[in-house]
Amino acid sequence: MKEKYDKNVLKKVQLFSSLTDEEIELITKKLVLKHFRKNDTILYEEDTNEYMYIILMGKVKVIRSTEDGREIILAMHGAGNFFGEMSLIDGRTTPASVIATEDSLIAIIAKKDFFSIIFSQNKVTRNLLQILCARLRKSWDTIQLLNFNNAAQRTKMLFYMLSEEYGEKMPDGRTVLKIKLTHQDISDMTGLTRETVTRVIDKLQKNKEITVQKNSRFICLGSDFLRKDVNILG
Repeated sequence: MKEKYDKNVLKKVQLFSSLTDEEIELITKKLVLKHFRKNDTILYEEDTNEYMYIILMGKVKVIRSTEDGREIILAMHGAGNFFGEMSLIDGRTTPASVIATEDSLIAIIAKKDFFSIIFSQNKVTRNLLQILCARLRKSWDTIQLLNFNNAAQRTKMLFYMLSEEYGEKMPDGRTVLKIKLTHQDISDMTGLTRETVTRVIDKLQKNKEITVQKNSRFICLGSDFLRKDVNILG
């Protein structure tokens, strides 16, 4: 590769987290690096994909467009996450578009190298299966979220889901979501209007169920917020 980066970043990728330094070195030789600027489209919906993408730096969002032209955010990924593997496995077109939400450095693995890795590295295959199961469970949660008619329930369910990936427990029992979200982001992830999201957020803050940190703008969930049965389903 012409560009250099800290190879240890691959150990932070869950897919490769079980590998030795020597095994990481072999995978590094199969990667091609590419920079994407903020708002660049990395993958287009319905494209036939021949690569898997690993985020080394930056963030992306996975989106689908509705018939009326609205954008629904299916997922947001940061450094250490990967995408594009589904098309390599089943040979079908990409089910969603992936767009950089900030300047990003992406490592790209060709289809033949992807299969070479998972066929030769049982640890990678095992990690891949665990990740795919986790994503399937997350999809079930997303379906549940979109089935809620109540705007507050949708928003709370979203925060519950995000806490599993981005939540950091504080000594006082609260949980900080270490991901920056605008009201428009929340709107796009819940299918609600931005105005509705603003009203829900204001009410949650008034009820002291959440707070928004002044400097980072991270959302902080109250100590009882993650009691899913009470706060979301009740």
